[in-house]
Parts: sequence; C-alpha cells; structure tokens
Amino acid sequence: MAIVVNKPIPEFESNATGGIRVTNTSHLGHVVILYFYPKDNTPGCTTEAMQFRDKYKEFVKAGATVFGVSRDNMRSHEEFKMKLELPFELIADTEEKMCHMFGVVKNKIMYGKKVKGIERSTFLIGADGLLKEEWRGLKVPGHVDEVLKAVKELQKSPALA
Repeated sequence: MAIVVNKPIPEFESNATGGIRVTNTSHLGHVVILYFYPKDNTPGCTTEAMQFRDKYKEFVKAGATVFGVSRDNMRSHEEFKMKLELPFELIADTEEKMCHMFGVVKNKIMYGKKVKGIERSTFLIGADGLLKEEWRGLKVPGHVDEVLKAVKELQKSPALA
C-alpha cells in the first residue's frame, strides 16, 4: 500500500533503539518525523543525524517526535546513536518493510554497478496519524530547518495537526 499525503499511514511495526516498539498508532496524539537515511556512519548520514540532534530540543518544543530509519541492525544503530549522542531513537528496518512501504528503496549506480539503496527521504506525520508532508531525494544542507519549519506551521494550524 502506497503512502499518500493527507491519508493515514499504513500499518507497520518496528523495533527501535532504547527497546522501543514503534507502530503506525504508537504515537497518535504526537507529530512524528520519520527520516530515512542510507547507512549509519557514512558522511551524509552522520551530518543529517547531527543536524536533527542539534535541533532536537526545538522539535520537542514544537511537539514532534523524531525517528531515524535505515536498514542497519540494532547494534549498528546503538553504536551510531551513542557515538553521535543522538537524543532520539533509530528504527532498525533490517527487512526493509518500512523502506518499501514508504517507497524509499531505489536503484542507484555506485562505482559503475547497479545497487539497491535508500533514497534519503523525510515524512511528517500529524498527531492524527495522517501523512502531512514528504521530502524525497533530498539534500542534507538546510533540510532539517525546512522540516522544523513545517512542524511549527503544522502546530500553528490545529486543524492540520
């Protein structure tokens, strides 16, 4: 089932760092940011995680919960989280269920070979469980500020949250 802006997020269930189980309904009543990234400990993903970390208090103040999602396993996530002192949890989508559901698995060319990779993407889910906004194939610089702005706009319009 494809995800569509202004429609409910399909059912899912995943494990995150900190022993947390995340589902499509586990955070109803809260705005949720799911940001999908290719791999722990790579330059772009490290920069993106640090930018979410550095703005984390502003996201919380705006009423949002942040989750990073990649295909890395829980051990890799725990180490990445500790190394960067991330205040939010990381979802281990080792079977790519969420990645496929959100449509972020793409064919890429790396070193002249076709590989299956994760397209850097972010999804903003309202407190009502509806997808409010999506950013696909994004570049890291300025992105976290754009997401934070969208969260703040959402909170200004209670009918949208």
